[in-house]
Amino acid sequence: MGEWEAGLDDEEAGAVMRTVTRQLKLWREAAGLTQAEFGAAIKYGEETVSCVERGRRIPRPEYLDAADEVLGAGGKISAMKRDVAEIRYPKKVRDLKNLEAEAVELCAYNNSVIHGLLQIKEYARGIFNASRPGFTEAEAEQQVEARLARQEILDLTTGRRVFSFVQCESTLRRPIGGRMVLRQQLERLLEVAQWRNVDIQVLPLDREENSGTDGSFRLLKLRDGATIAFSEAPLSSRVMTDPKETTVLDIRYGVLRAQALSPQDSLAFIEKVLGETRT
Repeated sequence: MGEWEAGLDDEEAGAVMRTVTRQLKLWREAAGLTQAEFGAAIKYGEETVSCVERGRRIPRPEYLDAADEVLGAGGKISAMKRDVAEIRYPKKVRDLKNLEAEAVELCAYNNSVIHGLLQIKEYARGIFNASRPGFTEAEAEQQVEARLARQEILDLTTGRRVFSFVQCESTLRRPIGGRMVLRQQLERLLEVAQWRNVDIQVLPLDREENSGTDGSFRLLKLRDGATIAFSEAPLSSRVMTDPKETTVLDIRYGVLRAQALSPQDSLAFIEKVLGETRT
């Protein structure tokens, strides 16, 4: 359960954990079970049960399901799985995920890697494994799972949100995770690019003009008409809400879309690069 250790400096996660652990303890005590007896019944060690009830570890979904069954909670404990699963992700990831969920339009320019909402698991893992200073294996896996969890907003069935991505050609050629992973990642781009609410455009390296040389950024346009911008840089990503700043990036994104290939031509370009990886 190492990767499910609770962050003690996260107030939001702490509030959820206090509620969950209080309920687990109350249910266990009402059943007349010691921590050791309860652990044996759900096939976890006494130390694990103690850590969960003290808020030191976030209980996994299977832990909650087993507790629900053993304690006869009738689904009341299992119902906490979604809230508990959310708090295992770092707070900044949860905040971003919530904002993305509120957006009716998301626009993103990337010049170093494929955008996180488009990444396959192996590609994301390659990014975090290459980070220096490095993550532990458990930390890297937590980051990967957090990134994949954000992809829930890519909803093909309703098309209620609009997504626009401009990817620098370099991101299509950088073999993060290895050549086979890159091939699978490009295939994923081709799949998503055909969804009716997603546009993916490629900005070729041979373009004389590129208005995104300052770095990657994204725009989230919310239901109330507000725009939030994220400017990404190592150790200092910045959130902007001032219209004076967000308007600049909104204009810049429009220029980048004009400089890039059309969505249809971009599909053909990605197919071409994919073909090159097979030779």
